[in-house]
Amino acid sequence: MRYVTPSREVLAETLLAAGPDAPTLCEGWQTRDLAAHLYLREHRPALGFGMVIRKLAPATERATRETAERAASPAAYEALVNRFLAGPPALSPMRIGAIDRSANLIEYFVHTEDVRRATTRWAPRALDVEYANALWEELVKRAAYLYRGVDLGIVLVCPDGPRHVAKRAPVSVAIVGDPGELLLHAHGRAQALVTYEGQPDAVALLQSADVGI
Repeated sequence: MRYVTPSREVLAETLLAAGPDAPTLCEGWQTRDLAAHLYLREHRPALGFGMVIRKLAPATERATRETAERAASPAAYEALVNRFLAGPPALSPMRIGAIDRSANLIEYFVHTEDVRRATTRWAPRALDVEYANALWEELVKRAAYLYRGVDLGIVLVCPDGPRHVAKRAPVSVAIVGDPGELLLHAHGRAQALVTYEGQPDAVALLQSADVGI
């Protein structure tokens, strides 16, 4: 819980500063689409299954589109972001600390960068060490799933820090970067500031692979 609430606040501030029509790294989404997604996943959690269950995707996409359309004006967009900022409903499972951390710590970091890094001029944030460690812990839990589509061994390496074998295979690639950058890479963001160690053909295969959710 320590970092989830501040991360929500930073994400909301980033969305408000960008306005409703700014680009994001989420393909096909402007900031109001992203704000709609964030609001709906907490207030209508059944729609969240549409992100992973193909048959439910049309309902999720329709609700997101309709919510985003209603947030086209600056005032309506601000109201939507503020509803997200206020947090989930009283009876939501996301009010439970462990669930909130598991569901939202990574979500909020990645989507903040989806807005920040969609512009032509950006720089990585300097993260608090404990916050970076919390992101690393959550990444380690999910890494095997996030790299499931890669036909390689994957080793995640923090410079002068921990390393984690996400997948084992005869040929491996090490992905080197700070925890936040590794997290972005694992979610398929090309703007992640990482380097690779491995055979050139293996690195090329990784760079062309389907990574993330």
